[in-house]
Amino acid sequence: MEHEHEFILEIPEFEHLSYEVEGGVAVVTLRRPQALNALNQELLMELSEVTEVIHQDPEARVVIFTGEGRAFAAGADLGELAKIGDAFQGREAALLGQQVFSEIAALPVPTIAAINGYALGGGLELALACDLRVASRGAKLGLPEVGLGLIPGYGGTQRLPRLIGRGRALDLIFTGRHVPAEEALQLGLVNRVGEDALEEAKKLAAQILKNAPIALALAKESVVRGEGLDLEEALEIEADLFGFACTTKDMKEGVRAFLEKRAPEFKGE
Repeated sequence: MEHEHEFILEIPEFEHLSYEVEGGVAVVTLRRPQALNALNQELLMELSEVTEVIHQDPEARVVIFTGEGRAFAAGADLGELAKIGDAFQGREAALLGQQVFSEIAALPVPTIAAINGYALGGGLELALACDLRVASRGAKLGLPEVGLGLIPGYGGTQRLPRLIGRGRALDLIFTGRHVPAEEALQLGLVNRVGEDALEEAKKLAAQILKNAPIALALAKESVVRGEGLDLEEALEIEADLFGFACTTKDMKEGVRAFLEKRAPEFKGE
């Protein structure tokens, strides 16, 4: 008699973040509250490691990134930046942050940044790497790097204009100002504002979880791959992925459930 091997996910021991999954929602919490969750090299490497965990975790259907304490993340670690001695070291520091945030952006499941306080510099760039952003009412968002003689280096000069438009992005980058949550909502920088960012993000995750997992992944892939292409090429990608969705058991179940006026039971197949 063959015994089925139960899949056991190995989660590394993280020093600066935690990873918890419940009901299909994975929560990654940055845990350097004494430094307002500033992104030092160790924390960036742990964020890279946690993306590998998410890829392997079948229970992680939506991922929320948040921060412990008064900040989501208050930026890059200035102590480390102060030690940069030349352009090569600066470029390497930027490439590390860009690589980690690109890994987060490339996750095949929906990702939400729950911005519970300050999301500044690298912290906002982390939030920009997520698909959606939810902020608490007291949150402050901004890219203040020019006030330090720097520019955003973890993707901010590229992701922010793509999200809110060139003029609005340059306003925030040139002034370095801290934007309150309500203005961030008007700018399209965040999707929702609530009393508690994590609770609001969990409500949003619950709405997402009602839908077919493969369809969610395909919808994200279609949007991401279509960005930057001309409309004709992008529509070809959409048609291909729509065709693939039509071959899934979830599609058959979704249509049948609609016709039978009942809630669908998606299996991710």
